Amino acid sequence: MTLRAMWILFGTLLATTTVLAEPPEIALWPNGMPEPKVQTALPEAIRKPADAIQRRSNVSNPRLVVYEALEAKRTGAAMIVVPGGGFGILADEHEGSEACVWLSKQGITGFLLLHRCPTNKHTEASEGPVQDTHRAVQLVRQQAEKWKIDAKKVGVLGYSAGGQVTLIAATNEPKFAGADELKTSHKPDFLVLAYPYRIYDEKKKALRADIHIDAKTPPTFIAQASDDTASLPQGSTLLFLELLNNKVPAELHIYEKGGHGYGMRAKPNATGPTDWGHRAEDWLRLRGLGAK
Repeated sequence: MTLRAMWILFGTLLATTTVLAEPPEIALWPNGMPEPKVQTALPEAIRKPADAIQRRSNVSNPRLVVYEALEAKRTGAAMIVVPGGGFGILADEHEGSEACVWLSKQGITGFLLLHRCPTNKHTEASEGPVQDTHRAVQLVRQQAEKWKIDAKKVGVLGYSAGGQVTLIAATNEPKFAGADELKTSHKPDFLVLAYPYRIYDEKKKALRADIHIDAKTPPTFIAQASDDTASLPQGSTLLFLELLNNKVPAELHIYEKGGHGYGMRAKPNATGPTDWGHRAEDWLRLRGLGAK
């Protein structure tokens, strides 16, 4: 084999290794997870049935998966991505890793939050995932220098049930032992919400009681479809009005069609699923978070 051929082979192997390399992970609770814990008897599993939507189940080791921003576009911003799944599973591909790749192209480092699940049998399904979100924000800030990010540009993107979790986490104080041990703030600097799940109390015609909007709520972008029967548009509309009433910078897009659970993927005969990401990019750039 000639020297030139050896270099070509080496380059090919190096490229293959780079492509196949798994993104780094950050454990949220290396010293033990607070209650309410999830069962650990069943192994974590990933299933991708005929509908092509990946479902991750039995997450007993909550963690962040890091998708670094493209170096040429890096803005210093970071976003924790909280996938949906109704608290029974995590739809962590089209509402998770695909979103992180999209963010990296905008110069934003994405941190996919694989929070504990299932929690849909707990007294309050969101309690454990909210703890995981609080800790995730703290950890990203604590490790800002390592990941080349600005500790004052840490946001959260929540889909569906992840949107509910994101809102509760952003508008409440941590309620677990040792919440201040990392000496960093749990509060995000900005929020992006895609069809947040069950934030509307239909009986009271109001936002659910555990969402507390005030003047300190982070600037928020909301995407919603009118025909979404799982996450009613009344919730996103009321949230937007509450943000305005508290003088919080906010932007709301409600599309006629799109339904629920589209994540980063298109849907036939619906503009919302393909358009909302572009509008979010505009908003992020407007706030100095996305690459120009």
